[in-house]
Amino acid sequence: MGEEENAFKAIDRGYRLAALISIASFWLIALTYMNDWRVAAATTAGVLLAVITNTLTEYFTGTEKSPVQEIKQATTGGPATTILAGLYVGMESSVWAIFAVSAAIFASVLIFAGESVTLILYGVALCGIGQLTLTGNNISMDAFGPIADNANGIGEMCRMDPKARKIMADLDAVGNTTKAVTKGIAIASAVIAAVSLFGAYGDTVIQTLHSLKLPTPDHFVINVAVPEVFIGMLIGGAIPFLFSSMTIRAVGRSANLIVDEVRRQFRIPGLMEGKVQPDYGKAVEICTAAAQRELLGVGALAVLVPLIVGFLLHEQALGGFLAGVILSGQLMAVFMANAGGAWDNAKKTIEDEPRDLAKNTGKGSERHKAGVVGDTVGDPLKDTAGPALNPMIKVINLVAVLIVPLVVQVSQATKTGTWLSMESLPYAGIALVSLAIVVWALWYSRRGAFKFETPS
Repeated sequence: MGEEENAFKAIDRGYRLAALISIASFWLIALTYMNDWRVAAATTAGVLLAVITNTLTEYFTGTEKSPVQEIKQATTGGPATTILAGLYVGMESSVWAIFAVSAAIFASVLIFAGESVTLILYGVALCGIGQLTLTGNNISMDAFGPIADNANGIGEMCRMDPKARKIMADLDAVGNTTKAVTKGIAIASAVIAAVSLFGAYGDTVIQTLHSLKLPTPDHFVINVAVPEVFIGMLIGGAIPFLFSSMTIRAVGRSANLIVDEVRRQFRIPGLMEGKVQPDYGKAVEICTAAAQRELLGVGALAVLVPLIVGFLLHEQALGGFLAGVILSGQLMAVFMANAGGAWDNAKKTIEDEPRDLAKNTGKGSERHKAGVVGDTVGDPLKDTAGPALNPMIKVINLVAVLIVPLVVQVSQATKTGTWLSMESLPYAGIALVSLAIVVWALWYSRRGAFKFETPS
């Protein structure tokens, strides 16, 4: 890599080379060992999905691309226009990302066209395997972001040479893009895995009906025209929004504690003059304790809501619930990851300008202040709420697959009797207790997120 070359170009070059090696290896193994070209074609679709996700994310968050430049221009109008520009950039990026995921899944369907549903789902799973082939690259790209960010922060505190600071700032901006790339790939893999889990979910329903010696259909079908199913889908679509609200509130509460602690330490005699060392350990302790404490509510939401929907609305509604979670979760996760990365990089491009307050350029300018506001809004989106949706989708899907045999039994018991029957009553109790815990989690989350102490 040349001294003036953008670091992301070198990273992207290595990513594409790894993709080509993976595709060639898949075709060699598929044709010589499995003697089935469709296996290689399906995994190739997954590898191409990873490459396309990489390219799309770099376009929407790269410092030299038009979306970030638009946000940079919007800072001239102040914080409001900066936030609006980041919002529409994130929203558009989410649409293209879901088109890419849809195309990869549809490619697997076409490759195994005419085969059974099980084999088609096997093709979708192969697509996921192809996408995850580049996991080594993804992990190194994900680690690159915080490493570059911390190095840049250390360089700033040490007042290093301006040329070295410029290099580290550029690497930090590239790190924002690489972090957004890995988040996009992670959420895409969650969606593809969820499609395969849908197949496992339907098979489990059919096997449970067979074990109960009840009529079993050839395929498990989710009919959206059934009111219960539609209700489940609506609830599922709302859960990622509620989950994100709770995680962002958690960030706000933790920020309260840190701001109050910083203000307390500022009042320590001699601290501002450099005669006394700050209490760094206290700040780290506050963050660690808050992170562990705030995990309880969102964890309860992800685990217990499938129980409530399944036991009260039954297996088809639970399937609709999963569809709603997957769709809105993917859209929200990519939107927040890319909007946050674009805001951050727009701020960094302003910081790279020569400082001239008269011309409103560089650090300390009004444009820079607007960029800082955008970056502050984007940080909890790209670093907390967005990445957290990926494990949320996977946890909800796994919980649903695990409990579906019990859900089918409850469904059959309520068809033959009532909720007050001995077979149904325990499950109704579990649903009500789960609902009470979720209500408690919401109450806990709704405590004031931005209540700061009044400085004395």
